Amino acid sequence: MARDSHHTNAVAVAPAALLPYSLLPGTLFVALAYLLAVEPLPWAFAGSWVPALQVDFAVHIDGLAAQFLLLITGVGTLVFVYGAGYLAGEAKARRVFVLLLLFMAAMIGAVISDNLIVLFVFWELTSVLSFLLVGYHHEQESARKSAQQALLITGVGGLSLLAGIILLGEIAGTYSIQQLISRVPQFIGDTRLNAALTLIFLGAFTKSAQLPFHFWLPNAMAAPTPVSAYLHSATMVKLGIYLLARLDAAFSDLLFWEYTLVGVGTLTAVVAAIQTLREGDLKRILAWSTVATLGTLTMLVGLPGNGAALAVATLLFAHALYKAPLFFVAGNLDHGAGTRAIDQLTGMRRYMPWTAAAALVAALSMAGLPLSFGFIAKDAITLAKAEAEVLHLVSYATLFVTSISVAVAAIAAIHVFWGRDTVPREAHPHEVPLTMLLPPLLLVALGLLFGIAPTLVDPMLGAAAHAIAPDFDAATVDVSYDLLPVLEATFGAVVFGVAVYLGWDRLHALLDRVSHLDRVGPESWYWRKLKFLPRLAAWQTRLLQHGLLHRYLFTVIGVVTIAAVALIYAAQPDYHWPAVDTLSPPVLGAALLISIAALTTLFVRDHLVLVLVSGLVGYGSAVLFLFTGAPDLAFTQFAVETVFVVVAAAVLLKLRRMEPLRRVTTEARFRPLALVVAVVFGATMTALVLLVAGLPFDSGLAEFFGAQSLPAAHGRNVVNVIIVDFRALDTLGEIAVLAFALLAALPLLKLAREARG
Repeated sequence: MARDSHHTNAVAVAPAALLPYSLLPGTLFVALAYLLAVEPLPWAFAGSWVPALQVDFAVHIDGLAAQFLLLITGVGTLVFVYGAGYLAGEAKARRVFVLLLLFMAAMIGAVISDNLIVLFVFWELTSVLSFLLVGYHHEQESARKSAQQALLITGVGGLSLLAGIILLGEIAGTYSIQQLISRVPQFIGDTRLNAALTLIFLGAFTKSAQLPFHFWLPNAMAAPTPVSAYLHSATMVKLGIYLLARLDAAFSDLLFWEYTLVGVGTLTAVVAAIQTLREGDLKRILAWSTVATLGTLTMLVGLPGNGAALAVATLLFAHALYKAPLFFVAGNLDHGAGTRAIDQLTGMRRYMPWTAAAALVAALSMAGLPLSFGFIAKDAITLAKAEAEVLHLVSYATLFVTSISVAVAAIAAIHVFWGRDTVPREAHPHEVPLTMLLPPLLLVALGLLFGIAPTLVDPMLGAAAHAIAPDFDAATVDVSYDLLPVLEATFGAVVFGVAVYLGWDRLHALLDRVSHLDRVGPESWYWRKLKFLPRLAAWQTRLLQHGLLHRYLFTVIGVVTIAAVALIYAAQPDYHWPAVDTLSPPVLGAALLISIAALTTLFVRDHLVLVLVSGLVGYGSAVLFLFTGAPDLAFTQFAVETVFVVVAAAVLLKLRRMEPLRRVTTEARFRPLALVVAVVFGATMTALVLLVAGLPFDSGLAEFFGAQSLPAAHGRNVVNVIIVDFRALDTLGEIAVLAFALLAALPLLKLAREARG
């Protein structure tokens, strides 16, 4: 397995030039830690942004948001330090660091936003930035496809999330998360609530790689290792978990909420745990174990009881403390040994002792062994399941997933580093520089410290659990641990995990024999649909872009007719029809002229005469404008219609003189369907116009422009003043469009002139 970053012949970037990028996240982390020590939570701020749409830039930082901010800035700082060594010599290294800084800002914006619409904006920014980061090696087809897959899946989920947010906001009457939670009793019985939650589930499941959208995350390992360690262990993929945990205070009592999250989370964890056994790349093995952890977190959010809230907060923190170092270890192996394939890595402790130490301590936490913070997380999970009285099937599934985690930890720490050095290699392995050793060692040291003295982080975990479950008493965290049940669970998981580790090769070979099942899995559906899209586009192009003008008109008129009829039917208007006898004779005369001209076009076959007769429709419209208070519009219509008729007639006369072209006539052929569409369209438009004419007229806008036209814009023609002054930017845009169209047409006109010789 080749290293996921490569050196180029362009100007290389030294590590010292990249280290300053870590100052921003480091400064934010220190400032946040200081503020948390001196200022009690929550912190709130609100500023108006788009009040007409109920969109405010509202900030709400409580225990859950603070925990995510600490992970985003703290782990982010170490990722930047690690990246300075890992990407040293890369010509595009600065691009990665800038994108990571923007990604960090988007994550911060998402977790502190109290307004769901603003949260969605930052949510989508993380998807776009992750697309750019995953596609870092855009010259490689695999990287492009992985980035495209991540963007398409999370992007479609984002659209679903937006629809769910809008529907939920309409139900609750607010887009503020805190106000929504307080108003739950008022709308909990709304029949639309399950539909809104389903849409939100789709958005969260795609972002956090839940079944059946789980496959995109391991494929995103095409990104450089610092990106994988940041996005896929501490930030982006946990954003969906954050949203679910944030809304859990509102909907935790709903059975639909509980059953959906517990069911999807459990299935995701089990499927991902099985997938880890099929991989031979250490980085992809860690990615699948991340998916399993995300499934476990989703299941925990769905569990009832305050213990589940503490378990979510603890596992979120523990996972970042052991998974980011393990990703760093994979990167170190890639950098120092030239491969991540586990069948080519044994006995690495002889060459990379410090990396081996980091892997061992991180693996202890991942396996949930005593004296590690992973053990504390396992304790919280065990108590949460006991409090919630979950089904035995869920408990067995959790035991299976935990056992696979033990086996993965053994692969990362024992198989790779403590086996016999018997594998032939092309390059001599060596230890990595300090910038790539310090981050994993520091993280595993923190995990070991918090495992020995969990009271150091109990306040943070308690505050986060209280934000998820408002009934949780943050002061009871230190008495929530129970040693005996977790020791029993740990013993069972370790025994089963060791058995899986010892039989890893056999299980790997066995699962390879059933690889044909991949053809019916979710990822195969994705690729089939991706291949189907061009065929669908080609079919639609042949159906709709056929080049026949009368079919275009038929399609447009038919669609407009259906839409207008649906609009009238949905409105069910109870208006008064305008009295025809109140219309002036000129208006009636203009209407009669338009009607006669329109009917005459049905019987004229010569194109020249047809143009002249259709011009009467335009002149009749001009007369109608003239006698209904729009003389300037009438004069414009007269001028445009005259120019059009003259130009069209001149062109047709020119065509008639050209030989051997036949005379331009239209074949007389009766089209029943076209007649029906025309009659229905005409009747519908007539009814729509009469209905609108019967509406009470609000003269407020007309009075405003009439009063402001002369003093504000120094013009007496109100229509011209609106176009030139009040809507000047709109008019400028229209002029710019015409100018650009002319500039685009100039080369074509030049080619046409040259072609005529």
